Amino acid sequence: MSLLARLEKQSHKESNKSESKGVTKVNPYWQLKTKIHHALIEELDPALLNKDNGEKEDEIRVIVEIITSRILEQEGTNLTRGEGQKITGEILNEVLGLGPIEPLLQDPTVSEVMVNSATQVYVERKGKLELSDVTFRDDNHILQIIEKIVAPLGRRIDESMPMVDARLADGSRVNAIIPPLALKGPCLTIRKFSKDPLTIEDIIRFGTVTPAMAKFLEACVKARLNIVISGGTGSGKTSTLNILSSFIPDDERIVTVEDAAELQLRQEHVVSLETRPPNIEGKGAVTIRDLVRNCLRMRPDRIVVGECRGGEALDMLQAMNTGHDGSLTTAHANAPRDALARLETMVLMAGMDLPVRAIREQIASAVHLIVQQNRLQDGSRKITHLTEVQGMEGEIITLQDIFVFQQKGVDETGKIIGQLKATGIRPKFMDRLQALGLDLPAEIFGTF
Repeated sequence: MSLLARLEKQSHKESNKSESKGVTKVNPYWQLKTKIHHALIEELDPALLNKDNGEKEDEIRVIVEIITSRILEQEGTNLTRGEGQKITGEILNEVLGLGPIEPLLQDPTVSEVMVNSATQVYVERKGKLELSDVTFRDDNHILQIIEKIVAPLGRRIDESMPMVDARLADGSRVNAIIPPLALKGPCLTIRKFSKDPLTIEDIIRFGTVTPAMAKFLEACVKARLNIVISGGTGSGKTSTLNILSSFIPDDERIVTVEDAAELQLRQEHVVSLETRPPNIEGKGAVTIRDLVRNCLRMRPDRIVVGECRGGEALDMLQAMNTGHDGSLTTAHANAPRDALARLETMVLMAGMDLPVRAIREQIASAVHLIVQQNRLQDGSRKITHLTEVQGMEGEIITLQDIFVFQQKGVDETGKIIGQLKATGIRPKFMDRLQALGLDLPAEIFGTF
């Protein structure tokens, strides 16, 4: 076993002993890295870290390598070249990146990183969770990384505000929660977004949609239908919203509203709005609802709301009903019918004393299509329903499935067997598509 491996093994062993005894003990591996850190603090020019140019990283990398090599020689560790490079890489991740989790963020197979504690970091790969071998020094180390994420965004996290939503520079979504709310120590969750946004071709290849469904969705967006993307947590709603937004013509003005800006629209004429949390005095908050109401005054051709969670649903429905066709949003729900119930509840959260029938009439006249997306048991993501909102019958909103996913079973590897297929029913809004020259062949709907 190499010297570095022995140091790391001793590190974990002593960390576990310290945790069980409730005492803090410095272990050799972290002690070695701490000495290198102290030397960097003393010798690295702070102004260098503030530079925002392409040469910065190369310059810092050289300095870190020189200082690390010197400290390792002084300590007489006799590490091999590979072991020295490993420690240098970890130090660089601390200086330039997000410490121990930086390799996970650079790993294209990882879609989510979940830091439960200093010694427990999970990742999601292909829809499945697995424990990684990444560890932090202690809780303070996690707090330092959280602070490094939120500080540049003008957000804060402390005992008075122990929860924060933020984003990384690449648009990845970040949530952090610390004690006293998190009982076992600071927790950090990062949902990654690919540097190259997914395209409709990608999700066809993944089996999320069929080519027929893709053509239908493209036509619906171009025909300015109002679409709600519904699904559970981690089902891929935001990725689908990104893809559907890519079908919006380039000559239209798009205004996006989000809690943490993560949409990656490729059009040129896009205005992105982001909410603001309250300041240290509890004032100055700007909510999704505030931004939705404001964007109506910005002459939008399309309004794209990252997620409806509360009273902003009422403003969104009113916008859809007053000339802002082609609006897109997402909502948490497990089925198309549940999505309607969720919209009703969110409208009631606006504080308006509206009768249920009036709310349902608003929904039925505003929303044209529900895109239901689910993460299945095998980790795959499917658009399981494309459902038309047809109108009202008495007190009930009528729905009609246009495409559905039919699950047939599970194979020996645990992979779900099923088929996405058309129901054979053409939507009522086909006349609208045809009037705009968006003719879809009858075979798309399973009719001939």
